Amino acid sequence: MPFEKKIYLSSPTMHGEELKYITEAYETNWMSTIGANLNAIESEIAEYVGCRHAVALSSGTSALHLAIKYAGEKAYGPTIPGKGALRGHHVFCSDMTFDASVNPVVYECGTPVFIDTEPDTWNMSPEALERAFEQFPEVKIVVFAHLYGTPSRIDELIGTAHAHHAIVIEDAAESLGATYHGHQTGTFGDYNAISFNGNKIITGSSGGMFLTDDEDAAEKVRKWSTQSRDNAPWYQHSELGYNYRMSNVIAGVIRGQFPYLGEHIARKKAVYERYREGFKDLPVSMNPIGGDGVSPNYWLSCLLIDPDAMCGYTRTDHEYSYESEPGHTCPDEILDAIAALNAEGRPIWKPMHMQPIYKDNPFILGNTKDSVGEDIFARGLCLPSDNKMKPEEQDVIIDAVRRCFR
Repeated sequence: MPFEKKIYLSSPTMHGEELKYITEAYETNWMSTIGANLNAIESEIAEYVGCRHAVALSSGTSALHLAIKYAGEKAYGPTIPGKGALRGHHVFCSDMTFDASVNPVVYECGTPVFIDTEPDTWNMSPEALERAFEQFPEVKIVVFAHLYGTPSRIDELIGTAHAHHAIVIEDAAESLGATYHGHQTGTFGDYNAISFNGNKIITGSSGGMFLTDDEDAAEKVRKWSTQSRDNAPWYQHSELGYNYRMSNVIAGVIRGQFPYLGEHIARKKAVYERYREGFKDLPVSMNPIGGDGVSPNYWLSCLLIDPDAMCGYTRTDHEYSYESEPGHTCPDEILDAIAALNAEGRPIWKPMHMQPIYKDNPFILGNTKDSVGEDIFARGLCLPSDNKMKPEEQDVIIDAVRRCFR
């Protein structure tokens, strides 16, 4: 029987303290882009992750955009307004990610070069990145993400980037609270971004943050995010700006949630472990959580079907079909079974080099003859990973997945 109340992939988990800070914003009439909540959450996030400066913005995408814009101007110099800081330049980007990691490169008129995935973390392959520099030695910016909350092989990626004198932008949108050798993600790049979107582990319904140790970068991003207003008695603008500042109300939601980050991670980990135990005798594996010294935030629990357990299936850009076979299944059949329960799963991120908008962009493989990202997309899926899912509800989902292999 379907669940009476839908179980989501990852919905907001509210605690009540959010209302205190929202009400404070309302009662003090600080409803726009100035206020105590903004000041407090910037300070709290910077202290928690261990960086010197945090700038609260309207989304993780806006944080990435301004990080990329600033990196472009550092690498190539200021440009004519509207022409883009990266005009005529390539930028190395994670291939298996959400397109918000990539689109800001195009906002700045750059050309993304997609770097294939590696199987140990499902993140950017250091081997592929090294090959990319062999083909494009002039590249000066690398943007890498931490997929589903598992940190990348950060030392290797940054070591390669810095060896080639490239600026590093860390997309930590999905990995708030995850650590790599004792340090929080969102602190390893020259410029970094996190997200508070509605499905993230801490949410404000929207919102993001630019993180850096570079004071000049933080000041520039803060100015750009408020329409680049000059310090003058009137509205004066000397460069292109954006309406990217976070509101004091959204900051209040995040401020009320943030103390519960550790609790959210613990709940997400419990969900992941229950799935792993429930599937231990099936021809599947869970998404990797990293090696020694790596602690993910378990944002989403994902499943990868063994190659010899896949049933026949086809996918176009917009449709899919499959043939049910005893002992075999495919991601779309499992997702249909989950949907029939009134629960929400999703496909793995479709790699960027497979997207119609980016199909002609350069794509670099690692030490494999075929794309690792394509294979994970073909055999993988995201399971319902909501913090509020009860163990008995998760048991029903586990049973539905198991029945797909019968």
